Amino acid sequence: MCRWNYRSTATKKQITIASMHIYLLRRLLLMIPTLLGITIVVFTVMASAPGGISAQSMVEGQNLEPQAKKALEDYYNRLYGLDSPAPVQYLRWLNNVSPIGFTLDENSEIDGFSFFKGSDLGKSFRYGRPVMDLIEERVPITLLLNVISIPLIYLIAIAIGVRAAMQRGQPFDVGSSVVMLGLWSVPTMLTGVMLIGFFSSDQYWHWFPTAGLNQREALDMVFLPHWGSIVDVLWLFVYSGIGAMLMVWLSRLQSMQIRCGAMAILGLVFGILMANALPNGGFSIAHLFLGATLALLFALIAYTDYLALRLVVMGSIGVATGTVLFFMFQGEGFVRGFFLDRTWHLILPIICLTYGGFAFLTKLTRTAVLENLLADYARTARAKGVSEKDVLWRHVFRNSLLPLITVSATLLPGLLGGSVIVESIFSIDGMGKLAIEAVKARDRELVLSITLISGVLTLVGYLIADVCYALADPRVSYD
Repeated sequence: MCRWNYRSTATKKQITIASMHIYLLRRLLLMIPTLLGITIVVFTVMASAPGGISAQSMVEGQNLEPQAKKALEDYYNRLYGLDSPAPVQYLRWLNNVSPIGFTLDENSEIDGFSFFKGSDLGKSFRYGRPVMDLIEERVPITLLLNVISIPLIYLIAIAIGVRAAMQRGQPFDVGSSVVMLGLWSVPTMLTGVMLIGFFSSDQYWHWFPTAGLNQREALDMVFLPHWGSIVDVLWLFVYSGIGAMLMVWLSRLQSMQIRCGAMAILGLVFGILMANALPNGGFSIAHLFLGATLALLFALIAYTDYLALRLVVMGSIGVATGTVLFFMFQGEGFVRGFFLDRTWHLILPIICLTYGGFAFLTKLTRTAVLENLLADYARTARAKGVSEKDVLWRHVFRNSLLPLITVSATLLPGLLGGSVIVESIFSIDGMGKLAIEAVKARDRELVLSITLISGVLTLVGYLIADVCYALADPRVSYD
């Protein structure tokens, strides 16, 4: 009997693995007609738009002589096949991007068929450069933005969403719900403009740069920051370490009145210092407003009973306070280097990219966890004596991952085009900005290439999500 059970279990595993392989192969094969449909739709829309895509439209406004204009039109027609019917143009582009297909001679005539001809995304209309070179330049920038923002989104969403579900109807749940709803309601474009207007303008606080990812001078700096001597580095750690330890001690203090009072005083001091940094100077309504606002905000942080949140936020405030004090008294001879300069430029764009995402995912996480906390299997586990911590993280949270996995399926295409607004506002030369410029210029080769890459990433994202469904929930099958 035991031998039969062992063989039966092994057979079931083999069947599951085989069905998974068949499922993956079927999904990969289905990607081909899906990508064809996506690119056909985009090509048809571009070809049917008023004015279309032609050699004449590409040389308009260049004030060329008739002979030069005719020669340039012939060159574009020969290079891109713009004088051919639209279906032929699409098949020509498809043959170029496909690694298997017909080979062409110098006159763009078919001279053979090859299984290893390689893929060519073509040359951009607007830039006159290979599309692959443009993508290789822009992709790392967009990847940098999203590789930083996506982990922040999920960490904040899971930490706050799970806690809100555990404290349903209590002050933390109500307060976090109001804050997340407010953040999710603010458009990213408005937030970006306001951040630049307040924190990058000479009229208010000129603390951050307005555009780009680095200053020109930073390209000639060393990578890491450095000082004139090792003593300055030690003093920096002393200042920031003392600030962090004091704030961590305060966050763990049992007396809520002392915590809130100390944080309110610290917020009031910060607000007054911010008001003093305004260009107009002198005591004004800004001192009262900023002092009262930061005092209330800091007091609310100290008031919450979420110890992990208090530790992280108040500890970060302590590190920032110690670092600022160090630069106020012993910051001479400091060279920030390329790394800190890039970090300094990324702060405002990362804020714009993250707040809407974690506001939405926090509400989604709360709903999913709350639904499973009230499920029968959770009550059964508690009745059997399982601790609340194990019920939450070993049973409830795993079943709550399915909605988060569904949302994460859109992360891969988001790496490519999800930063369009932020890149445009902060003048960052990433893939989002490149896509906007390609659409405006009717750059067919560039638009189709970006569409193709976005489609591949989207389909791969959904495929990975389907695999993660089975890992998170054993009830999901590939049959």
